[in-house]
Amino acid sequence: MKNAQLKVVPAAPIAAPAPAVAPRANALDLYVQSRVARLTGGVSPIAMSLAFQDWWQHLAVSPGTCSELAAQCIGGLAGAAAPEDGAGGDSRFDNFAWRQWPFSQYVHGFKQAERFWAQATTGVRGVAPHHAEVVAFTARQLLDMYSPSNFLWTNPEVLQAAATSGGRSLIDGALNWRRDLCRHLAPPGMAVPEPVGASYVPGQDVAVTPGEVIYSNELMELIQYTPQTEQVYREPVLIVPSWIMKYYILDLSPHNSLVRYLVQQGHTVLMLSWRNPGQHDRDMGMDDYLQRGVFAALEQADRLGGGEAVHAVGYCLGGTLLAIAAAAIDSGEHAPRGKLASVSLLAAQTDFSEPGELGLFIDDSELALLDALMWDQGYLDGDQMAASFQLLHARDLVWSRMMREYLLGERTAPNDLMSWNADSTRLPFRMHSEYLHGLFLHNDLAEGRYRVQGKPVALADIRTPMFVVGTERDHVSPWRSVYKIHLLSGAPIDFVLASGGHNAGIVSEPGHAGRSYRSHPAGGAGYNSPDEWLSGADRSEGSWWPHWQQWLVRHSVRQRVAPPAMGLGRVLGPAPGHFVMEH
Repeated sequence: MKNAQLKVVPAAPIAAPAPAVAPRANALDLYVQSRVARLTGGVSPIAMSLAFQDWWQHLAVSPGTCSELAAQCIGGLAGAAAPEDGAGGDSRFDNFAWRQWPFSQYVHGFKQAERFWAQATTGVRGVAPHHAEVVAFTARQLLDMYSPSNFLWTNPEVLQAAATSGGRSLIDGALNWRRDLCRHLAPPGMAVPEPVGASYVPGQDVAVTPGEVIYSNELMELIQYTPQTEQVYREPVLIVPSWIMKYYILDLSPHNSLVRYLVQQGHTVLMLSWRNPGQHDRDMGMDDYLQRGVFAALEQADRLGGGEAVHAVGYCLGGTLLAIAAAAIDSGEHAPRGKLASVSLLAAQTDFSEPGELGLFIDDSELALLDALMWDQGYLDGDQMAASFQLLHARDLVWSRMMREYLLGERTAPNDLMSWNADSTRLPFRMHSEYLHGLFLHNDLAEGRYRVQGKPVALADIRTPMFVVGTERDHVSPWRSVYKIHLLSGAPIDFVLASGGHNAGIVSEPGHAGRSYRSHPAGGAGYNSPDEWLSGADRSEGSWWPHWQQWLVRHSVRQRVAPPAMGLGRVLGPAPGHFVMEH
């Protein structure tokens, strides 16, 4: 059956959620604030000005600190211009040409400025920690904008490439800039040619693991993957991806598909594919995603497994939602059909008190502006969210990329992960507002105030065994924040720290060069701090996937059975389904 013929199965009615914007909010206020948000890219100028006011006024009454800064500045100006203080591990200046005059002077001056502003924006007594972080971050961003590596006449690599190619590299760079500008300015619906090989199409290049859509409602499709072994474990594996991204991050190319790996190991795998919401979905909230998403999928998994418990897996925000579902189920207050054999959280936070650099964009002023923007649109656009992530790592994701593509004339070779990253989704107004206010700003889940259908849930109620993965260089879900699940739940927890970042650390297939993970020897008693855990953890080379799969087996019934029929005989269409194709 073709995807166009997929039928939507109505879900049970859900109680109306609370308003996403405070009832006293004035429509004129929201309209004006939404215009400001569009103008500033969602960054609150009020929050920014308050942070800088807090910083400079405290700095003004700190004469000792000002004297130290003046001495550092004078010392830097009077010191020998040299050189080998160098780049200090800064990859922008790795090329040997940066050690030659006058480029060594540019690097020296730039690093002096970095050190000055790092000292000036940190450690000023009396400045609120959040304000200090915002000021220090802004200073870094402004400095990175003016790095000597970003300009033609101060970058020796660019000059050398131009000389060697007879200017061809600069022409190629100008053409790259022109193409990107046309793509950026093109009106909606207008086709703009992409670089050859830049797009990986779901169902053709990525998300190609065979399967069938076996259930669908207005919020998600549920995919069952075709078994590849004669017998399978009794317990289905249900994967809940984040709705900030398309699901196929876990089913990229055949060689790095987590889904394919699990199927080949004898697991019956089910995957939620979230619908890409539009303006008419503005009132969908977190409860909708829980009831019509996780709980609805769990009921289907229970039916498919013949009543066997389910191994539930959640990635990123999908893991946060799964933790909420597990707490609700184990509390006994909420009893959807289906029970859990285990819960695996992949790069998923449950305590948001230390969310890393994303916390820079989370305060009352920032969220008021963002709420107004979403109120106007009905959703947060994927490109608007992507801009926030790019800002966090502008040095690598913006300036270094622009230098490489527009000054050197080079294009980064496209790959499946890059193509997936560009396949953005939208976030409904109510859901995203509830998520940011309830979880990020107020930390309701960790502090026992989060409610499911009006009743509070506590992570302390989770008794199901848990496998939790953090990644070493994660700027979205810092691993020390992920680790805090140990303080919130008394369930048995196996924690693994994988090399890589938020995406590459999870998509870490066996055989991938340079991959490693850390795990703690079994048998430890009592709580260990993150640093204590790290010092006692064993480091293993290779992918963490086999380690996790063996853990799933230990929490499964050992006797395997014949694979269940696809959808128990009721299928709606082939994978990857219809929703993943929506833009």
